Amino acid sequence: MSEVTTLQPTHVLMPLALFAGGLAAGGLSVSVLAAPLFTTLPTSMYVPVHQGLVTRFDPFMPVSLLSCLLCDVALVALPGGDAVVRVLAALAAVLLASAMTVSLTKNVPINRWLSTLDARRLPADFAARDPRERWIRWNRVRGALAVSALVVNVGAAATLM
Repeated sequence: MSEVTTLQPTHVLMPLALFAGGLAAGGLSVSVLAAPLFTTLPTSMYVPVHQGLVTRFDPFMPVSLLSCLLCDVALVALPGGDAVVRVLAALAAVLLASAMTVSLTKNVPINRWLSTLDARRLPADFAARDPRERWIRWNRVRGALAVSALVVNVGAAATLM
C-alpha cells in the first residue's frame, strides 16, 4: 500500500521563496554587473540609459523582493515548523527587508530625480549632483543583501530535504 503524503505549507512556501528570491537576486546581480557601464557613458547618454533600465526593473524588483519576504515571514510564523528553517527564514527576511530599505531610501529617490530630467537640457549643476557613484554603491549593497537572502533560503531548503 502506498503512503499518502500531505502537502505541507513549507512545501509551497519554500519553493515560492526560492523562486521570488532568485528572480530578485538575479535582477539585482544583473544591474550590479551593468552599473559600471554608467560611469563610462557621457552624461547625455547616461540619463536616458538609466531611465530606460529603471522602467524595466520596476515593478519587477519590488514584487520579487516583497514576495520572497512574505514567504519567509510566513515560514517563520508557521506553527510547529522546523526550528532551523524558521531561524534561516527570519534571517532571510531581515536581509530582504534591508535590501528593500536601501532601495526605498537610497536608489528610488535617485531614480525618481533622474526620471524628471531631460537629457538634452540637464541642470547646470548636474556634474556636481551626478548620482552615478552613489547609485552604484547602494545598488551593490542591495544586490549583496538579496543574494545573501537567497543563499540563506537555499540553506533553509536544504534542511527540508
